[in-house]
Amino acid sequence: MNIRNVAIIAHVDHGKTTLVDALLRQSQTKMTKEMSDREFIMDSNELERERGITIFSKNASVTWEGTKINIIDTPGHADFGGEVERVLTMADGCLLLVDAKEGPMPQTRFVLKQALAKKLRIIVVINKIDKPDARPDFVLDKTFDLFMELGADDAIADFPVVYAAAKLGKAGATPAISGMRDITPIFEAILAHVPAPHGDPAKPLQMLITTIGADEFKGRIATGRVYNGILRAGQDIAHIARDGSIKKYRLPSIMTFTGLERIDTTEVFAGDIAALSGIPGITIGETIADPEHPSALPLLTIEEPTVKMNFQVNDSPFCGQESQFSTSRQVRERLFRELETDTALSVVDGTDNDWIVSGRGELHLAILIERLRREGYEFQVSRPQVITKEANGKTMTPYEQVFIETPEAYGGSIIQKLGQRKGTLQNMRTENGIAFLEFTIPTRGLFGYRTEFLTDTKGLGIINTMFDGYREDPGGWNERNQGSLIAHETGLTNMYGMVNVQDRGTLFLGPGINVYKGQVVGQHSRSNDLHVNVCKTKELSNMRSKNDAAAEHFNAPRIMDLEDALEYIGDDELVEVTPKNIRIRKMILDASEHKRKQALGFIPR
Repeated sequence: MNIRNVAIIAHVDHGKTTLVDALLRQSQTKMTKEMSDREFIMDSNELERERGITIFSKNASVTWEGTKINIIDTPGHADFGGEVERVLTMADGCLLLVDAKEGPMPQTRFVLKQALAKKLRIIVVINKIDKPDARPDFVLDKTFDLFMELGADDAIADFPVVYAAAKLGKAGATPAISGMRDITPIFEAILAHVPAPHGDPAKPLQMLITTIGADEFKGRIATGRVYNGILRAGQDIAHIARDGSIKKYRLPSIMTFTGLERIDTTEVFAGDIAALSGIPGITIGETIADPEHPSALPLLTIEEPTVKMNFQVNDSPFCGQESQFSTSRQVRERLFRELETDTALSVVDGTDNDWIVSGRGELHLAILIERLRREGYEFQVSRPQVITKEANGKTMTPYEQVFIETPEAYGGSIIQKLGQRKGTLQNMRTENGIAFLEFTIPTRGLFGYRTEFLTDTKGLGIINTMFDGYREDPGGWNERNQGSLIAHETGLTNMYGMVNVQDRGTLFLGPGINVYKGQVVGQHSRSNDLHVNVCKTKELSNMRSKNDAAAEHFNAPRIMDLEDALEYIGDDELVEVTPKNIRIRKMILDASEHKRKQALGFIPR
């Protein structure tokens, strides 16, 4: 069959999406004007364009010399590894992108391990060869070492190598950029080394669903690969659910990919990727089969979540004023609907009109929260917590591998801070004034550290993490050693009151903003909480002094975005999330009631 299914995998920011853009443009794939005008064609989501990372895997298709190439763009951040794990089942080969300067990084190890487990043919693309400090020979050696470390056999370790400058749309068999003309060598490597998909059109139909989407007119869209048989529009099919139950349906329409668009077609043969509609309740990992001979494909297994948060209905004094959806029913329906498209997520009903939402990391949950607030939802969330397990009478906690690249002068501070957070230094080397540090640390020890890390390294440090399994909890955790400045009354913040308060710590708000009693308005310079009156106004009198205004100086507040707020809050605080604002508040807004419940142990200290 003239089909190739290839996934593009790499560490975050190593150029996957840029390379896919070059492949789409140079294959002269037909696109809408809106798509062709975008800087990154595949980053169709607003959050992806803002952050410059791929969050959701996507399918595209190009035709090169008579061969249809299905391209699967995957996320590069470890928190979205669940996307990578399931979409690799659609591929027969991979383009493994490695930065020509940085070499293999933590997520490179993770995605390569997944590809090797599925016995995929791997083409190594050493990208960003146009960097002035590129070192392709060093990177190639490190990549080979990684293959060996992960147990690749001789056939897979003898991988083909292509050098590329995806941003320039060029590639070649050698690192010399002067000899590169276009991206053709990538296409040639795919046709030469990625095998055609296996599958027999004569066998009964089998299709594995790997992605769920929505269409304004067709409703629920299920995408996956046809492993055997032929998928035809209007045919009868059997939907085999996760629990083994079988229901029969007739397909109203099927679609295949041309460029970035889904195009209606009459039939899709084994080996190709298709999308279909008209099957209610279908979820990721389930099988579409022949109704006469229904046979299920193996269910997709995804690594378990490691971090959880409590989602609650917003009950602050400002609830319902800034959102379209704020009721318990609306929030619950939306959270459970997310499970249909995100297999790495878990949602469980709580005991007090709340929901326990578990994911692969802080960023995974933060992206979910941000998407919900942009859709018009309002709710509040608690501090992230790790998911522990019990084994042989011991509490097991998730651990992370942490890889840090920082100017050498800041290395000592990082080692000290991570040591206080139960981290263990595994490896350290310096090169040209840059220190490369590798730690193992409990996931809990990383909560709230990223902002501190950026401050300690003056914004010059790079930190990457990767899940490293469960180990015994070291215990002896220090409680948060920072207090909060809490609004004393409900009202409008006033410059006079804020100037009087700013010496007590760092404020999160400026003047002229509505706050309520119990809302956190800043970080106290000491470890205890302090109630302050940021709404206080100056008493007017007949006496004036021309020096009064000149003596007032207001320090610029520290504006807290969603991720900053999630890092900051303590166990007795919540983040109030609305489409218009991110607020931090105490669980119990009344100060005396808060102290009483803390003393009784109803809320954490």
